[in-house]
Amino acid sequence: MAAAGVEQPRLDAELLLAEAAGLDRARLVADPGAELPAAAGRRFGEMVRRRICREPVAYILRRQGFRRIELEVDPRVLIPRPETELLVELALELEPRSVLDVGTGSGAVALAIADELPNCRVTATDDSPLALEVAKENACRLGLEERVEFEQGTLPAHGEFDLLVANLPYVAERDWPHLEPDVTHWEPREALLAGRDGLDAIRALLAVPLPARVVGLEVGKGQAERVSRFASVAGFEGVEARRDLAGIERMVWGRHG
Repeated sequence: MAAAGVEQPRLDAELLLAEAAGLDRARLVADPGAELPAAAGRRFGEMVRRRICREPVAYILRRQGFRRIELEVDPRVLIPRPETELLVELALELEPRSVLDVGTGSGAVALAIADELPNCRVTATDDSPLALEVAKENACRLGLEERVEFEQGTLPAHGEFDLLVANLPYVAERDWPHLEPDVTHWEPREALLAGRDGLDAIRALLAVPLPARVVGLEVGKGQAERVSRFASVAGFEGVEARRDLAGIERMVWGRHG
């Protein structure tokens, strides 16, 4: 896997081996001399072959942790990233009674908010019917199907919300060739690319009246200043950017009025 360019080959190998053997990774690390049954060895070998082809570990395992919940994921949706938790943290800070999650994908943000704010009404939208299938499956598996309403499209036909959050595509076309093959060969292109400068989706969202008093948008590296200007022109006040754990300005948010 290291020879194939995998960034964290040892960690990935441990995760895959633990899955193949049906063991907890901590136990595997604590007892590296444990005997591996032949069937588990074959499963591990197949998983390693898939990882060498740069298929993401989350797709091989068909799951990804996000805050307190575990989501089922496959190539129909993006793999949730830690930086997206900033959108959930904004909701926890504001304690809204209603939230609209635009571009929900696997349902990560919407379901995490529903899980951590039990009195909040959550609506989640996505243009992709395949992504909505995954999000609904995750809602049912987590027992949150009664707490989150899903709609296809960008903005719902009716309703006003205290908070709108969105993790929309923000990769520029010029940057696509420089991304890891884990992303370009496996994750849904339409959920990543957003025109020449990577801002087409965000620009389009902020160009229409939004049914929310507060908006929070995940942005790419170096995009916060421009998105902040878009939000100000759209009528949001007190617009500011927040940094992720890597120090990158990753979220832009502001209030109406």
